[in-house]
Amino acid sequence: MENPCSSWLAESNWDNVTELDKLANFHGLMASFEQYPRDWNLWYTSAGPETAQLPGEWENGCNELQRMLIVRSLRQDRVAFCVAAFIINNLGSRFVEPPVLDMKAVVEDSTTKTPLIFVLSPGVDPTGALLQLAEASGMSRKFHALSLGQGQAPIATRMIKEGVKSGHWVFLANCHLCLSWMPQLDKLVEQLQVEEPHPDFRLWLSSSPHPDFPIAILQAGIKMTTEPPRGVKSNMKRLYQLVTEAQFTRCARPVLYRKLLFALCFFHSILLERKKFLQLGWNIIYGFNDSDFEVSESLMSLYLDEYEEIPWDALKYLIAGVNYGGHVTDDFDRRLLTTYINDYFCEAAVAAPFFKLSSLSTYYIPRDGPQSSYREYISLLPATEHPEVFGQHPNADIASQIAEARTLFDTLLSLQPQVTSGATAGAAAGPTRENKVLELAADVLQKIPGLIDYEGTRVLLADDPSPLNVVLLQEIQRYNALLHTIRSSLIELEKGIKGLVVMSSSLEETFHCIFDARVPPLWVKAYPSLKPLASWTRDLCQRVEQFARWAETAHPPTLFWLSGFTFPTGFLTAVLQSSARQHSVSVDTLSWEFIVATVDDNNLLFPPKDGVFIRGLYLEGAGWDKKNSCLVEAKPMQLVCPIPTIHFKPVENRKKIAKSKTKK
Repeated sequence: MENPCSSWLAESNWDNVTELDKLANFHGLMASFEQYPRDWNLWYTSAGPETAQLPGEWENGCNELQRMLIVRSLRQDRVAFCVAAFIINNLGSRFVEPPVLDMKAVVEDSTTKTPLIFVLSPGVDPTGALLQLAEASGMSRKFHALSLGQGQAPIATRMIKEGVKSGHWVFLANCHLCLSWMPQLDKLVEQLQVEEPHPDFRLWLSSSPHPDFPIAILQAGIKMTTEPPRGVKSNMKRLYQLVTEAQFTRCARPVLYRKLLFALCFFHSILLERKKFLQLGWNIIYGFNDSDFEVSESLMSLYLDEYEEIPWDALKYLIAGVNYGGHVTDDFDRRLLTTYINDYFCEAAVAAPFFKLSSLSTYYIPRDGPQSSYREYISLLPATEHPEVFGQHPNADIASQIAEARTLFDTLLSLQPQVTSGATAGAAAGPTRENKVLELAADVLQKIPGLIDYEGTRVLLADDPSPLNVVLLQEIQRYNALLHTIRSSLIELEKGIKGLVVMSSSLEETFHCIFDARVPPLWVKAYPSLKPLASWTRDLCQRVEQFARWAETAHPPTLFWLSGFTFPTGFLTAVLQSSARQHSVSVDTLSWEFIVATVDDNNLLFPPKDGVFIRGLYLEGAGWDKKNSCLVEAKPMQLVCPIPTIHFKPVENRKKIAKSKTKK
């Protein structure tokens, strides 16, 4: 059935609905979109669809899990909230709240023969907590730590051997940086099982997750991991735990220091949490860490003590330009950093009462008081923050929540059993995995187009070796190679399932991918794509059609679909080369001017004199006003907005012209 709500419902979501309609309790779901399009649109665009009323009879006809399936099909960004609510309702809230790691209890559970392994996660360093534990356990003098790396292996071996005899605590940090020594460590841990070490001896290890870390050590040890705090509130709470009472009261101007400390904690937390917005947050993800915060805090205290008037410019430059800015390599990211520091570090922040730190009234610098009063205020902040706290559009949150949901789905898929047992393979249980894959493979084989006639096209274009024709021939070669790979791998897979050939590891991988409706890695090599198998296959047909038509007519199309090229950069370079030849100028002097069309594609009947018309591009994080030809804020739930056809026009010395205009 065709998508009846194509104006607001994406094809991938409609694919989910059509699949859901096949399940016993969901027959008629597709028809209800035709029956209640407005009601479904209201539900789809609501802020909390998991609690909103479903259209028609679906409100009373769905239990909690069935409602979750509808949310999963249409609003993936709300899946995490549904899952959390489902777990709380059925198991209890303690299963969704991360427990506090009690390291003292871990030591009591351990023996001299069990290594204690910290599985590291970004932004969390267990060293400080371990030092405090050693202090509390009276082992601080017998605590020996070593960060592993090149040339550290002999020292680490010696430390373990001495520790076994003398009863030391040995901490080997960052095992993932010394993987070549891991087999030796494996043997040392194996020896511990046979020896009788000193009763006080403990071996502590820390490592980032890595496939080459010895499994035997993991099996013998106790594994611990601490997730980095999530959300502005959790990050601020953690930072206020880092600042001791002595630090909090050491500054000669305590009121100013405490207000600016709060602003600094907020600044640090915003920078860390902004990465959840993916490319809408930072152009490049940076590893801001606690040492950035600690150095900035010391600088702030020092400058307040030394200067009568607060040197705002120097303080802002050292914190945002040097300290945090030392990580930043992108100009736009640097501009963002400067904007934040200018908002939080200003005269009003220390002079005005309840200075607002965002457009929302919830976040402000509280009334001055002891450290406990600041902690109390932080505990009252919302657990999950609105995108506007970061100065972001409400839609910005949706992309990060969809990414989180996809990670959850991928994990669930990887955990499902890979073999159908004989007991469940009967008719009552439905088709087996093998039958399902055979059915899907046959469907893909039927849908993919035939090869484009490369030799015929080459002969046809022999008289005109223009850069664009060279690009066409290269694209035909790549798509023909991909189509051949798809066809041969599916035919081989069919033979493998029927037992006619041996299933190789790549065929096995293709089998699991097709069953999970994912694109096999063997096929994705041609061009990157995040689409699931069904929409990827449709997309492939459209891509091949563009080049087949071009090859057939031997004339470039009036409108080019840039996304359809496997190597768009090559195509754009070819356009510049054609223009350079046409005007007898050097290709190095050319750059682009972009003119967005104000008329519909139907009215663009002829190609431009210079450059090309490009269709099918999208805006992310903004909308497009066709009437006034300008950017506008995106509508709710509109993550990407189609932009009209753009004229990519090669112009000479574009950068120099722009510079001379600014000088004038």
